[in-house]
Amino acid sequence: MLWVTSIFTIVCVLIAVAFYTLYERKILGYIQIRKGPKSVGFWGILQPFADAVKLFLNELILPMKSNKFLFMMAPILGFSLALFLWMIYPSVYCIKFISFSLLIFLCISAINVYCILLAGWTSNSKYAFLGALRASAQTISYEVSMLFILIVPVLLIFETNMEMALKGFTVTFLMFPLLLVWFTTTLAETNRAPFDFAEGESELVSGFNVEYGGGLFALLFLAEYANIIFMSTMSMIWFFYNNNSFLFVLGIVFFSTFYLFARGAYPRHRYDLLMMLCWKSFLPFGICMLFLCLLC
Repeated sequence: MLWVTSIFTIVCVLIAVAFYTLYERKILGYIQIRKGPKSVGFWGILQPFADAVKLFLNELILPMKSNKFLFMMAPILGFSLALFLWMIYPSVYCIKFISFSLLIFLCISAINVYCILLAGWTSNSKYAFLGALRASAQTISYEVSMLFILIVPVLLIFETNMEMALKGFTVTFLMFPLLLVWFTTTLAETNRAPFDFAEGESELVSGFNVEYGGGLFALLFLAEYANIIFMSTMSMIWFFYNNNSFLFVLGIVFFSTFYLFARGAYPRHRYDLLMMLCWKSFLPFGICMLFLCLLC
C-alpha cells in the first residue's frame, strides 16, 4: 500500500510542476503586458504537456569529451532527490509516519548541491563548471543561514516532525521579519531570480546546464520546480498553523506566486553582494533570533 501512495504522490507532484510552469509563464506574461501561452488547448492549458513531449522526444546529444555516465546520472539524481523530498510531505490522510522529518529535509537539501556540481563538472565545459561552482558556493552558504532560521520555529513549536508541526501555532505573528529572511533564503537556495547565478545567461550562457538538452534538461527543470513548490510547503508548515487542507494548499499557491513576482520584478543581483547578504546579514540575524528564542 505504501508504494501505491508514493506513486500517487509522485504523479501529483509532476502534474503540479507542469501547471506551475504554465502559471509562471502566464504571470510573467501579464507582468510584461502580454498574454503568455494561449494557443495549445483552452487558455494554453495543454502547453506544459506539449513542452514535455517535445523535450523528451528530442535527440539525446552527449558532449564528446564529457563523462557520459555521470553526465546522464546528474539530472536523474537531482530529480530523484526532489521527488524523495515529497515523501516527507505531511498529510492528514498519510499512512506513513516519519519521525525527525525536518532533519531528513536538511540532509536531502544538502545533497542537492552535489547534483549541480556533478552536472557542471561532467559536462567538461568551462561555462558549465563555473556555473556549478557558483551555485554550489551559493547553496552551501545559504544552507547555513537556513538552518539557523528553521531552528527558531522548531524551538517555539518544540517539534521536528512536520505532521506534528501542523498542530502548532502561527510563528509568523511572533517573528514576521524571520519569515521575510526565510523567503529570501529559499530564493537563493533554489537558485531563483534575482539570485539565479547558477543559470546566469548574460555571464554563463546558461550556467551548469548549458550542455544539457532534451529529456535530461527536462529532468533538471522538473527538479528545480518541484523544489520551489516544496519550499513553499515548508513555509506553510513552519510559519503558519493551519489544519484546514484548502487553506493550506491556498497558502502554498500564495508563496509559490511570490517566487514568480520576484522573478518578474527584480533584476539579477550581484554575486559578491549575494554572498555578503548571507554571511554579514542573514547569518548574524538568524543567530540573534536563535539566542533571543532561547532566552525567552
